[in-house]
Amino acid sequence: MTKQFWINLPVKDINKSKEFYAKLGFTINTQHGNSDQAQLIIGDNNAVVMLFPDSTFKNFTQHELVDTKQATEVLLSIDAESREEVDEMAKKAAMAGGTIFGEPAANQGWMYGCGFADLDGHRWNVLYMDLSKMPKE
Repeated sequence: MTKQFWINLPVKDINKSKEFYAKLGFTINTQHGNSDQAQLIIGDNNAVVMLFPDSTFKNFTQHELVDTKQATEVLLSIDAESREEVDEMAKKAAMAGGTIFGEPAANQGWMYGCGFADLDGHRWNVLYMDLSKMPKE
């Protein structure tokens, strides 16, 4: 059975990407000591996102990379503990050089979220869910 799951993303500049994600409050794991990659640790469950230079990533996949200015391959979602945390993450992402594609807003009366793109155009969704207001079936 699978023991771990992680996500790999291509980036143009590892150092700029590490700086961006550190500004968002993500943990950068430097255990591996390889400057040609970066490992982000996210959340209580220690989800792992590996960042690799485009050329390394392309070698792994043996496939062309998506032009993130033209298309989206994946939406990475993280939860927030409050509406204020969603607002704060949007501010941090914009201040770190990211692009807000979905301003913080309420959705369906029980969700509140925003969307931002990182320096390489990978899209992230930050979502607070007030389960007490979720419609009952």
